[in-house]
Amino acid sequence: MLEPTYQADVVVVGAGVAGLAAAHRLTGAGVSTVVLEAAHGVGGRMATEKVDGFRLDRIGQLLSTAYSELRLAPGLDGLALRSFAPGVLLHSDGRRHRAGAVASAGSARGAFAGGTRGALHVVRALAGAPRPGTAPRRLASAPRTPGRAAPVPRGRAGAPLGTAVDQARLGAALTRLAGTPVDRLLARPEVPAAQALEARGLPARAVDGFLRPLLSALLCDPELTTSSRCADLALRAFAGGRLCLPEGGAEALPERLARALPPGTVRTGVRVTSIAANAVTTAEHGEIRCRAVLLATGARAAAELLPGLRVPDFHPVTVVHHTTDEPPATGAALLLDADRGGPVAHTAVVSHVDPSRAPAGRALVSSTVLGPPPPGVDTAVRMHLARLYGTSTARWETLAVHHTAEAVPAMRPPHDPHRPVRLLAGLYVCGDHRDTSTVQGALRSAHRAAAAILADLGAAGSMHAADPLPAARAA
Repeated sequence: MLEPTYQADVVVVGAGVAGLAAAHRLTGAGVSTVVLEAAHGVGGRMATEKVDGFRLDRIGQLLSTAYSELRLAPGLDGLALRSFAPGVLLHSDGRRHRAGAVASAGSARGAFAGGTRGALHVVRALAGAPRPGTAPRRLASAPRTPGRAAPVPRGRAGAPLGTAVDQARLGAALTRLAGTPVDRLLARPEVPAAQALEARGLPARAVDGFLRPLLSALLCDPELTTSSRCADLALRAFAGGRLCLPEGGAEALPERLARALPPGTVRTGVRVTSIAANAVTTAEHGEIRCRAVLLATGARAAAELLPGLRVPDFHPVTVVHHTTDEPPATGAALLLDADRGGPVAHTAVVSHVDPSRAPAGRALVSSTVLGPPPPGVDTAVRMHLARLYGTSTARWETLAVHHTAEAVPAMRPPHDPHRPVRLLAGLYVCGDHRDTSTVQGALRSAHRAAAAILADLGAAGSMHAADPLPAARAA
């Protein structure tokens, strides 16, 4: 239990990924730090529910092995990431098409096993698809290994990616994007992502059949109102790495961060009611004095503690988890609906990606609905999944339906991915709402905030001059 007179150099409010990552950088620099969390566990939106041996993510945002902060953030050494099969599967006109080469979908154990080849290898392989009119190569009949995808046709002229020439153009574009420095991407003209796709000169069929459903999945934005710069960053990560999930569920990432902090650093069940530059007031323990406060909650909670902070719009996300003892034959692939013929934006047999998420003999199928869910969401999702997977879902068991209204902060243009983290000396803020709405963005904002705090605490001069904020823009 905290004593009312407890003091620390820095109090971090919020034990989500950003707050925990910042605490690691501060404690690693010898700065005494306490992290206060109102909930009874860490992780915030990166939560995983446990039901009958299944591990069910509430939101399940997709990660990429190309996220540099997963390598740089202290406390994440040894984080096990499980990779999806290279590329994605696209469902179109009643058929599934692999957007990329059929390659091994081996797991990425350790931090980044086999990460950088990933989708860049896949998009380069697009250029090698069969030419229209040539006879497809027949695969020799052989027993299928459980958990491995059945052969999927690719390269047809009518496939979602278009002709072989269209595929080669798309592959070249993604290859260039993977090699473009981030600062150059952020200097490009900024428009909504949907508008940018129309202006890029890529084949319309590749845009509608591949890039739109892919970006919707990566950004949790079905209408692609996101800044084109942020969309480019998402495509760059896809082209330069592999889509992946933390082994054991989304909660594994914040829990690893929390466990690696010095004992007693994280205090859960402590509700902060007000903050200042040199103290926080809690409902349970009164005032806690400190030299600096880092506000690391979600955007809305941050604005409640510090009125004037900008609260963005949010993308709602619903995740429906089913189990079956006869899983679809799609292996560890992420399946997207290129036709947008139902509520499901993307789905996967997640237990084939990460076997630890389901008990032996059972498969876990997790499906994501973007935007407001339809009435009778489970029934609508089952009907859509039956078409996507080409199998009956009538006997599938529903494990959970998780709806999060404020799942992902929207990044509509103009979007500043480097919003100030230093409001004034002694008062700082971080989170995905200060950067990009990804785990990479949350970790990067924590990196920036910790650096600003360390600079101020080590400064010889005054700590009471605020960083200038952009004119006519909320903090």
